[in-house]
Amino acid sequence: MLSRLVITFLPRGKRLLISWLQPPLAVILGPKKIKSDTVSTVSCSVSHEVMGPGAIILFFSGKLLGSWGWVLSNISSITDLGGFDPVWLFLVVGGVMFILGFAGCIGALRENTFLLKFFSVFLGIIFFLELTAGVLAFVFKDWIKDQLYFFINNNIRAYRDDIDLQNLIDFTQEYWQCCGAFGADDWNLNIYFNCTDSNASRERCGVPFSCCTKDPAEDVINTQCGYDARQKPEVDQQIVIYTKGCVPQFEKWLQDNLTIVAGIFIGIALLQQTSTLFGLYFVKALISDATIPKDFREPFFLFKMEKLLGSLFAFWLSSQ
Repeated sequence: MLSRLVITFLPRGKRLLISWLQPPLAVILGPKKIKSDTVSTVSCSVSHEVMGPGAIILFFSGKLLGSWGWVLSNISSITDLGGFDPVWLFLVVGGVMFILGFAGCIGALRENTFLLKFFSVFLGIIFFLELTAGVLAFVFKDWIKDQLYFFINNNIRAYRDDIDLQNLIDFTQEYWQCCGAFGADDWNLNIYFNCTDSNASRERCGVPFSCCTKDPAEDVINTQCGYDARQKPEVDQQIVIYTKGCVPQFEKWLQDNLTIVAGIFIGIALLQQTSTLFGLYFVKALISDATIPKDFREPFFLFKMEKLLGSLFAFWLSSQ
């Protein structure tokens, strides 16, 4: 505006000179008026801040849905957890994450305010639900422990029914160096390992090989190392098999790695909140951009540079 006022009061010849120089300036600085349907004044970095987390959520949702499909098709004997099949939890969480990731990516690419609002609001709701779940898990930790104990014991009963379930239990016991839910005696629940007189199995009063302590010098796994292990005195059992349950071992692992686990959850929370704030800011910027008259929709940097150079050039001509 300043350059136009200065130019207005210049002599006619100098005004013609400035008019003659306007096309080169327009080429250097860019077009003066930009139509709203071709270029947006919203910063691309804001859309990237929304699209990035959306793509991450979309990626992990695909992983969860793939895990759900594999578990559903291969591990058919996983038992219910208090009337709820945990396999379907993969589907619910993966489906919600996929919808949110899709809304965030497409909303940022297409500058769609509805999808961006959906992404931001529901991400905020999920964050609130996560906080609520964390508080409830702390308050009802004993109930959660009982449910986990119930879930593990049900799968101990079905240990021989499905090879994939068997491999999953073996991997868990080897990784956590544990045996059973709360101890090796939990394997009394399985018809092949219980110590009843009616059990004619060779595995009677034993445990799976995954409960056995590993000898670093042995390269070959002894699948019969757990035979008759629970018939031995407790002192001798500790030499042959793991006597601690998987639930206490998991609790110990959480305590030992509390800083790492807390850091992961805090990082996820910060990512969610950052995505929510950037999404809402992007929506506000798009709405504000839509209210700007078409004649004044131009990149902020080019707009200021043109006015500044025009003012300086007009001042120089007026001083000649």
